Amino acid sequence: MKILAISDIESKAYWDFYRPGMLDEFDLILSAGDLDPAYLEFLVTMAKCPVFYVHGNHDGRYEQTPPGGCECIEDRVVEYQGLRILGLGGSHRYNGGPHQYTQKEMRQRLQRTRLQQKKAGGVDILLTHAPARGFGDGEDPCHEGFDCFREFLTAKKPRVFIHGHVHPDGVKRTPRKMIIENTMIINAYERYLLDLEMPGD
Repeated sequence: MKILAISDIESKAYWDFYRPGMLDEFDLILSAGDLDPAYLEFLVTMAKCPVFYVHGNHDGRYEQTPPGGCECIEDRVVEYQGLRILGLGGSHRYNGGPHQYTQKEMRQRLQRTRLQQKKAGGVDILLTHAPARGFGDGEDPCHEGFDCFREFLTAKKPRVFIHGHVHPDGVKRTPRKMIIENTMIINAYERYLLDLEMPGD
C-alpha cells in the first residue's frame, strides 16, 4: 500500500505546482497535523483515496473550518484495507493553547482507546502529531515527546509510527526515519512517501 504522510508545512509540489495525476499512486493520505484545512481539502479532492487526519498544536482553526471530505481519527482506531490506524493528535502542553496535553492527559487518552485496540486485534499504524519521548523529539517543552507513545511502541509494536511537529531542519537535526525494534518511525514533516507491504503482496 502506498501512503502519503504529511505534516506541518504544505508541500508546494502537491499544491502550488500540482499537475493532474500526481496523487493517483497513493492508496491513503495520513495527515499528522498543523496543515491548512484548504490544503487537505485540495488533496482529498484531487486524490483517489481518503485523507485521515489528527490535530496539530496549531489546528484550532479546524473547529471553525474543518477540512471538508477528510476524516478526523482522533482517539479512534479505524480500519482501512486491512490496516488498523490509531489517531492521537496534539502536542505536549507548553502555553495552554488548543490541542495541548500533559503527559498524564495523553496517557489517559491512549488508555481510553484500549477497548478499540482490542476489538481491532491490534494497531498497525500509530498516527500522532507529537513524537515519542526519546525518539526524535526536542528538548524544549513544546517539542517534548510523550512517554506513553514510547511505552506503546515497546509493548504493542505497531508496524509504523507516523508523527510530525519536530522540524528535521531545526536546531536539533532529527532523522526522518528510524527503526526501533519492529516499528518504523516516520517524521512526516512536509511529506514522506511510504510503500507498505500488505499480506498477499
